[in-house]
Amino acid sequence: MINEFITQSSLQTKKLGSLLAEELCGGEIICLSGDLGAGKTTFTQGLLKGLKIKGPYTSPTFAIAKVYKVKSYKVHKVNSKEKTSKVKGQMLNVFHIDAYRINSKDLLELGFKDFAGKENSITIIEWPEKVRKLIPTNALWINFQWLSEKEREITISTKKEL
Repeated sequence: MINEFITQSSLQTKKLGSLLAEELCGGEIICLSGDLGAGKTTFTQGLLKGLKIKGPYTSPTFAIAKVYKVKSYKVHKVNSKEKTSKVKGQMLNVFHIDAYRINSKDLLELGFKDFAGKENSITIIEWPEKVRKLIPTNALWINFQWLSEKEREITISTKKEL
């Protein structure tokens, strides 16, 4: 799957993040790549708002990671393989990580394997290239590219297709 979008304002970039939030149910790892100022944090702000998490939302650049807690607000499909379902009201932990100043070892020390990909968490990683060897193959990759001062090309794909 590869989807490309052009946004012409930070408001549109946030809206795209909010639309993605509607599709999330837990267990997702979302990798955000692109140049400094390309829209990664702006997109994440929309995604967090779309998950009904109260702001303010800031980049975890200095803290490295932020954790938000939110109740799932919709009923999700039954996983036929495991015969389980996620129900409305389940608590989700949303981990927002800025990997710019860390490496894979640092990320492991933050407990990455304890939360990433787990059904009760959503993991968002800015600068995933820095920790690429820890990213599972089912991660969602979102690339942000400058087109002009306000325009961005946002490409959403799976790692296998990059």
